[in-house]
Formats: sequence, C-alpha cells, structure tokens
Amino acid sequence: MNVKLIGKHEKDSRACRDGLALTLNEMMAEDKSICYVDCDLMGCINTKMLQKNYPDRAFEAGIAEGNGAGVAAGLAATGKKVFFHSFGTFSSRRCYDQIYMSAAYAGLSVRVLGSDAGVTAAFNGGTHMPLEDAGMYLSIPETTVLDPADYAQLASITRQLVNVEGVSYTRFVRKGIIKVYDDGSEFEIGKGVVLHESDKDVATIITSGIMVDESLKAYEALQAEGISVRVIDMFTWKPLDEELVIKAAKETGAIVTAENHNVTCGLGSVVANCLAKNCPTIQEFVGVQDQFGQVGPQDFLMDEYGLRAANIVAAVKKAVARK
Repeated sequence: MNVKLIGKHEKDSRACRDGLALTLNEMMAEDKSICYVDCDLMGCINTKMLQKNYPDRAFEAGIAEGNGAGVAAGLAATGKKVFFHSFGTFSSRRCYDQIYMSAAYAGLSVRVLGSDAGVTAAFNGGTHMPLEDAGMYLSIPETTVLDPADYAQLASITRQLVNVEGVSYTRFVRKGIIKVYDDGSEFEIGKGVVLHESDKDVATIITSGIMVDESLKAYEALQAEGISVRVIDMFTWKPLDEELVIKAAKETGAIVTAENHNVTCGLGSVVANCLAKNCPTIQEFVGVQDQFGQVGPQDFLMDEYGLRAANIVAAVKKAVARK
C-alpha cells in the first residue's frame, strides 16, 4: 500500500460518483472486456459518459434490478468483467436472490456497486437508506465487501476489482464527501490501514466509510484529553484483516467499531466474530442501533443515529472503563 493521509476534515470539491465514472471510463478504454450495467441511474451516478463512449458495453436495464442483475450475471458467463450499479437499497434488497443464485452460486464474477450508503441517502429517505446492505452481502459465501471512505480510496479499489473473482459489493457515497486521503493513494483489498498508533494506546477504533473522518476527529479529541487510541480504516469488511484486528486487540485491550450501517450485521459484527474466535476483547459498537432510516439532511441523520465523533469518544471511554 502507498497511503497518504490528509485528515484535515475538509470537503472534497469533487463527488465520489465522478471518481467512479472517470475511473471506469479509463478502465473500459484499456480493457474491452469490461462492461457496465445500470438501473435507470446513470444520470444520478454520472456514468452516461460510459454509454456514450462504449455503447456496446454500457447497458441500461431500467427500473428492474432483478433483471439487471441477471443481465450482469449473463455477461459474466460469457467472460465479460461486469460492474453493476444501483442505489444501495436496490443493488442489495431488490435483487438479492438474483445476485445470490445467478452470480454467486453460479461462480460468476459480478462487481456490484451500491451508492448512497447508509445515512448518506439523506432526503431520499428511509425507503432508499441502505443500513443493512453490506450485511446481506456478508452472508453470501465467498464475497468481497468494501466500504471506501473517499474519492481516492474508491478509485483505487475500483481498479483492483477487475481482478477480484466472485461477487463483490462496494458501498459508497455519491457526493458531499470529506477528503481523507491524497490522490494517488493505493490500498490493498483485504488489508486495513493503520492511521494512528503508539505504544500508549488504550483502545482501538476500527472504522470505515464516512466514519473514518469522524474517527479521526474522535482521535484528536481524545488526544487533547491525554487518551491515546489507535485508529484503523477497515474499508475491507470481507475479507477482514483478522491479523490486524487481533494485533490491535492484544496490544490495546479494547475495541470500538464505528460504521454507517446497522450494528447488528455490519463491520462491528465481523470484528466481534473475529475476536470471539481468536482473542475475546471488550468491544463497543457505534453505528445505527437496529433502526429504520428516515428523511433528513445528512448532518441531522448522523446526529440522530449517533454517528458522530462525540459518540465514538464516549464509546472509547466506556470500553476503557470496562477493562
């Protein structure tokens, strides 16, 4: 990995959707076997350029996600390298059976993209708010599940996905993202990124997606109080970097997971499963606490569901007190 952390809590002037579209455009120019399937959301994700530049390899499936998943699996069966996109709710719940049976069970490689992850669906509301999407893909055997934090990380991951076999699911934010990493940073699927660590750490924050920036804010607040913590960006939920999780648990003795997802079936769950099997450790869970989504601006929703640095700070202090 070649990672440069910025961590200044500044919004990126670019949207992740543009990074995705531009990256796919470059990839499709380089590799004629790459295809793209969308479900009436090319305008929302800014991938109309793919249909314009590669009309024989960029397909519009319409508002029929099950059918779109079937088309993606069919293309994969012919040897194509397929990317399939819809909003996270629709690329998970709406077409789950088709992805499971036609792609995963059949041993085909389909790279599923789910935009507007978690509370970033904002004004699209509870019906469009995927708080369990990654959990659904975690339950399918032999999948890869990813939750990138920003433009640079999404671009790096997208390029790697061409060589990932089987079904993968990447959840991401369309727009309004905080810039965490510098452009050109490279990440390795299956490996977490240690953002801060010392031999004085009393707990470890394991996080991903939009919660990386909140975790960095929590780190700064705790440092100001004289509390030293480790911070790990675990953008790969599956395969989980178990070696890194176990090392952090043994060295710091307490774990706090922070995710833009339901805590009953997401990052916190896979970390807890790893710890239970290998190194039982005190753990606190920051994330959506088994609730449905709702309509509102992202800032309001992050406050409403406890997805803030202050919630992470409180969880760290609670975990440390339990040691």
